[in-house]
Amino acid sequence: MFRTGYHRASVRDICAAAGAPQGSFTNHFRSKEAFAAEVLERYFNYLKGLISEALNDDTLTQRERLKRYLDIITGKLERDRWKIGCLIGDFSLGASSQSKLLRDRLDAIFQGWRAPFASCIAAAQSAGEIDSQFNATDLAEFLLASWQGAILRMKVEQGPAALQRFKSIVFATVLKSSADTKTTTRKRVISQARRVSRRPAR
Repeated sequence: MFRTGYHRASVRDICAAAGAPQGSFTNHFRSKEAFAAEVLERYFNYLKGLISEALNDDTLTQRERLKRYLDIITGKLERDRWKIGCLIGDFSLGASSQSKLLRDRLDAIFQGWRAPFASCIAAAQSAGEIDSQFNATDLAEFLLASWQGAILRMKVEQGPAALQRFKSIVFATVLKSSADTKTTTRKRVISQARRVSRRPAR
């Protein structure tokens, strides 16, 4: 399913890859749809380990932990030569529109995925590491959804450029540090004051 997609992987293909008789499959799963839901669950459990590795790293600031997560995923995508993306994103595109079971499971996964990032972003905002202009949950949703888009583009290009673009832009804009925001605001105020001071008196 990871390499061929949900629709192209038949039960026969799955059993052949696992070296198991087809009867064993039907003994454990009512359908390919039920099997896919279990695959998603196991994949998300694996992903939660990577999330914990990055977001619970006490040697990093909260903002640095967000960068660390993206770097961990980038490293894994590189090892697959930029050809294999995220199973959750792939299923969202290929199966969610035709399966309510998978759609509901994916929705629950995205909510569970978003929660630790929202907490990390909120902590970074409280510490003054990230600007507080946007709600932390909205930022977490934006981060993960946009990252999925960058991974899809990566698969098309079969290279890391889309991932690097995303990381560079997101941490210079919506996840920029509050110090950067204050510096930018200060420069803007000074610039406006200079323009006013140069106007001829009437």
